[in-house]
Amino acid sequence: MTTHISHLSSDLIELILSFLPISTLIKSSIVCKLWHSIISSFTFSTTTTNHHHKPWFFLHGIHNISSKNNQSFAFDPTSNSWFQLPPFLTTTSNQNQPNTSFIGTNGFFFITAPMFCYTTIMHPFWHATPSLHFPRINPLLGVFNDGFVVVGGVKFIGNLVDIEERLDVEIYDPSLGSWKLCPPLPGDFRSGNSSSSLSSALFNKKFYVFGIYSCFLSSFDLEKHVWSDVHTLRPHGVVFSFLVSCRKHLLLAGICNFTNGSCFNLWKVDEKTMEFNEIGAMPHDLLYDLFDGDEDDKFASLKCVGLGDLIYVFNEDYHRVYPACLCEIDDESGKCSWRKVPQLPLPVNKFHKVITFCSTISLHSVLGQHQYLGLQ
Repeated sequence: MTTHISHLSSDLIELILSFLPISTLIKSSIVCKLWHSIISSFTFSTTTTNHHHKPWFFLHGIHNISSKNNQSFAFDPTSNSWFQLPPFLTTTSNQNQPNTSFIGTNGFFFITAPMFCYTTIMHPFWHATPSLHFPRINPLLGVFNDGFVVVGGVKFIGNLVDIEERLDVEIYDPSLGSWKLCPPLPGDFRSGNSSSSLSSALFNKKFYVFGIYSCFLSSFDLEKHVWSDVHTLRPHGVVFSFLVSCRKHLLLAGICNFTNGSCFNLWKVDEKTMEFNEIGAMPHDLLYDLFDGDEDDKFASLKCVGLGDLIYVFNEDYHRVYPACLCEIDDESGKCSWRKVPQLPLPVNKFHKVITFCSTISLHSVLGQHQYLGLQ
């Protein structure tokens, strides 16, 4: 005896739908009125589906000569699919901003100089805030419940930069519509205080800053507005590494050089003791599949971002069209599972700057965009 799906209760249909990837749900929402009603309900689209969907990986390419060549892509690990996002429009107030002031993180794009603006990724509409006390390029930026935090960067004054000055941390409170000044990065970071030499992670109401090459680590308490002592986290053999916030702990991810070759390893960091232990390594063939040739500096274009239980490792070099792989860390066993990410959908333009980050995506934020995402 078989039962047609139309004879199932709406509660059971909702349960079945909740296990589908977001891309499939978007297409399913136009199948019939009942499915559309279930999928588009606020409770289902913002809450129910979040239990089954993993953070997406975003790649935004900037072309210095013509913004028409800019492109944005999003990768859904659940469906193992890339989507090309609609072009980003600029306004008269931000169309001439330097590309070093354009930043993306946690579901938002930002412009930090000369004006400060922000927009959500999936529904682009630029909002302006009062200017930073210290407009800057290449800062670190975090999004938390009470607003935005801007750390480090290089001071921007009338198209000129000041690489010497240590800039105060600035926190934006949307309810007040104003920026608050807080202590700057500790002096240990003076030699490299921009996003080109730093990585960051939000974890347990703290904004962690880590030196990609120096291996210095300090955290900014988002409630007390103070910096912690500076620690050095340098695993044996590491050349450079990145700090990533996962679901339950901080992770280091980086390249190591040993006598028998190079490898890309992961270490779990104890937030209290700052001790670390290795939890996994990328398969050798997967690492070398991201590169061509045997140049000594071939790993210099390697970058890493992550969120939840996913770590993305990718090559910023256009020659390989930005290849990537991901590692999924089992929440219970801690086992690392690696796989290659499919190639970006062609054609892909050549970019002068690539912005990448991970972000959770609610179904509510992408409903109605099946044409923009190339879903039929």
